[in-house]
Amino acid sequence: MLRQYELVERVKRYDPDADEAMINRAYVFSVQKHGSQKRASGDPYFSHPIEVAGILTDLYLDDQTIVTALLHDTIEDTLVTHDEIESVFGKDVARLVDGVTKLSKIEAQSETERAAENLRKFLLAMSDDIRVLLVKLADRLHNMRTLHFIKNEEKRRRIARETMDIYAPLAERIGMYDFMREMQLLAFRELEPEAYDSITRRLEQLKEGGGDKVARIASGLQMLLGNAGIRVTVSGREKHPYSIWRKMQERHISFEQLTDVMAFRVITDSTEDCYRALGIIHQKHKMVPGRFKDYISTPKRNGYRSLHTTVIMSENARIEVQIRSREMHRDSEFGLAAHWAYKQSEGKPDGQAGWLRDLVEILEQSQDPDELLEHTRMAMYQDRIFAFTPKGELHQLPKGSTPVDFAYAVHTSLGNQTVGAKVNGRVVPLRTTLENGDQVDILKSDGQEPQPGWLTFAITGKARAAIRRYIRHKQRDETIALGEKLFEEIASRLPVEVGEKAMKAGLKRLKLTDRAGLMIAIATHRVTDGEVMEALIPGSTSGEGAEEAHPRQHNPVSIRGLTPGIAYQLGDCCHPVPGDRIVGIRRTGEPIEVHTIDCSSLEAGADADWVDLAWDVKSKGGTARLSIIVKNQPGALASVANIFGANKANILNLQLVNREGPFHTDIIDLEVQDAAHLMRILSALRSLEIVVQADRV
Repeated sequence: MLRQYELVERVKRYDPDADEAMINRAYVFSVQKHGSQKRASGDPYFSHPIEVAGILTDLYLDDQTIVTALLHDTIEDTLVTHDEIESVFGKDVARLVDGVTKLSKIEAQSETERAAENLRKFLLAMSDDIRVLLVKLADRLHNMRTLHFIKNEEKRRRIARETMDIYAPLAERIGMYDFMREMQLLAFRELEPEAYDSITRRLEQLKEGGGDKVARIASGLQMLLGNAGIRVTVSGREKHPYSIWRKMQERHISFEQLTDVMAFRVITDSTEDCYRALGIIHQKHKMVPGRFKDYISTPKRNGYRSLHTTVIMSENARIEVQIRSREMHRDSEFGLAAHWAYKQSEGKPDGQAGWLRDLVEILEQSQDPDELLEHTRMAMYQDRIFAFTPKGELHQLPKGSTPVDFAYAVHTSLGNQTVGAKVNGRVVPLRTTLENGDQVDILKSDGQEPQPGWLTFAITGKARAAIRRYIRHKQRDETIALGEKLFEEIASRLPVEVGEKAMKAGLKRLKLTDRAGLMIAIATHRVTDGEVMEALIPGSTSGEGAEEAHPRQHNPVSIRGLTPGIAYQLGDCCHPVPGDRIVGIRRTGEPIEVHTIDCSSLEAGADADWVDLAWDVKSKGGTARLSIIVKNQPGALASVANIFGANKANILNLQLVNREGPFHTDIIDLEVQDAAHLMRILSALRSLEIVVQADRV
């Protein structure tokens, strides 16, 4: 803990005109008022505000801010009043202390309201005077440093999550990267302890194995630039565990696959020297394409300026290099705090960040907590959304996420049992895109299971992996069951009953490992009936060999590009109709498959022969498949059928494939004249009030 004279000396070192007497009074005042109060660590409570004040001296903040830090908990945690602070330390200090105090007095009832109200007061106080935000960030940073003393694990995780979701992004938003990195690291250690320990151990192993590798590379850069006549200071470090973990998550790679775990900072005297240094480094070392960023010519919204590049060193190591001037470096360390001079008599910042002004306008007009979160969090996370459970639990999701993604984010079993969703109290289709601040209530049923159609709109890796895994298992079970039924029919044609010995011998002849594999092979037509019979009971087909497959039915529509009389079949996956751009896939021994040019099945035919095809000018008539989401109300299907009738289109098949509360999804096979005819029908369907969505499959 800082002694009184040490704190004063720190402030006087960068601000000789600071009010030394006021700082001394505040130090003694805080110690006396907090008295015998203790922290979770067992230390005297007054050690906390003193340490917060010490953190703020590193930002070179004025005497009023240091005094505010010393007093920031007195109104909330002691008998001190606002009037008392104003009488002893003046109106400005009392206003700042009151601003910080307001951030802690959250009286709303629900979890969502608490989060929103906290953010509201946080930003409103910050907009009034940036120093309130700086004190609060320093307060949170010191609390995170001592978080491990709290015995309640749930409370520790709540504080860590709040830090990761709100405080660290705010520190980043105003350019205080040192605060942001330390908050993220401490929160990461609490939220993902196993990942933290694993990455930390591996970084230690790298240090032991590589010796002074960081120092050698830094020295090499220093010498390279010094020989070119550029005066620089070069420092290097391993990236911190949270940064490494986040890259592993984003790129879906292991620690061993990471190539840039070291970062180096080159500090120059001027902007011109930054670009000179960049050119010299790129001349000497190969640049990794796509990893160069020029934040000097195009600064970040928070004012951050620097050149970023990644190069391959002679030791075959990728390193990240940041090049900036000394002025830029100070800005990056202290962010907006570096631009405000509080020694002026006005005691007001001389400018405001544009994003902050926008948020303040939203806050002043917003009364609803959900609306508040929608806007404020959107400003901090451009590519993420935040949605809440009915109990107020916060979940981060990528932009474009749906209720299905949300359900799997809460728990895999909830995702698997999802049958519908309410967003902000209103029932919506599962493909609805979620917005910031949405409250999502997932409707579930024990009898429900994931649907293959969910893969068309679920976007998170966790949701898509869980859906695919479930579908694979289900499809395997269904395929085996189908194979068993077909096998019974095959076995009935054999002259003798198939025993265990015959089954083992048959599997060996067919090069299959078990009975399940045989059933799958039968169901998927990888083996013919005759092959199965011969494998189980040799000679049972009377030497006729494997049975021939049933002849395929061929569509009589005329297609240019095919030899007259050659067999072909229209793809069941895309259902091409005259007017579509088409292509053929030729495989040995098979009829030519005709697909639309954008059919996803073409990826599987990349190694086959492709045939350039076109419809004959006289070709008319084809079968198109439509997917229609319709409101579940009387007369809905009749309205859809009327559209088909009015457009002289014949329904060949109609199937209800999914029901989601007040909506149902139908797959309809429709006989149409050509692609233009189909588009007219789709346009008419989309104009109906009862149709939510209409697409060609």
